[in-house]
Amino acid sequence: MEILRTKYLISEIKFEGIYRKEVLEYPEEALREAIINAVIHKDYIGAHTQLKIFPDKLILWNEGGLPKEIKIGDLKKSHPSRPRNELLADVFFKAGLIEAWGRGTIKITDECQKAGLPEPEFKEEFGGFSVYFYKDLYTEENLRKMGLNERQIKAVMYVKQQGNITISAFENLVQDVSEKTLYRDLQDLVDKSILREVGKKKGRRYKLG
Repeated sequence: MEILRTKYLISEIKFEGIYRKEVLEYPEEALREAIINAVIHKDYIGAHTQLKIFPDKLILWNEGGLPKEIKIGDLKKSHPSRPRNELLADVFFKAGLIEAWGRGTIKITDECQKAGLPEPEFKEEFGGFSVYFYKDLYTEENLRKMGLNERQIKAVMYVKQQGNITISAFENLVQDVSEKTLYRDLQDLVDKSILREVGKKKGRRYKLG
């Protein structure tokens, strides 16, 4: 955590009253939980645990897959804990670093959601297990996961670049589609709290929610 904090991640400066607070770009509790999980679930006959940091995401990879009784889809709901290294897990539990068995991946997901970030992805790959943390909620990949159509994705990408979009700008962006359809697309984005309306009628524009 100290290496991440001092060398690789940006800390946003905030103030609570007169007290200065530094907030990492990824939630610290989620990162700590992922690292603890890596220690107690690692297959120690194999490669080192690896952290990869990109402009838009952070990946933690660990040697060793899930127990056969647990599937990827189980990790975001209550599931049994089957630590590969029981003695290590017991030490971490007695030290107060594990609050409850089988809730680590749920806590990681909850902390990312509370921070307004996309849900992390859990993957079995390259003979091991990965946790993907994403910085930007509004990437094309995440917008598709939300069920947005391609016109709406173009609109959100435009707003990210330009700051806002109007119905006329949307018409120039997407050709041969009726204004009524484009208006419905934008209103759907408002209903999903992705965009918000500013102004009325001809002065109406849409910004990120």
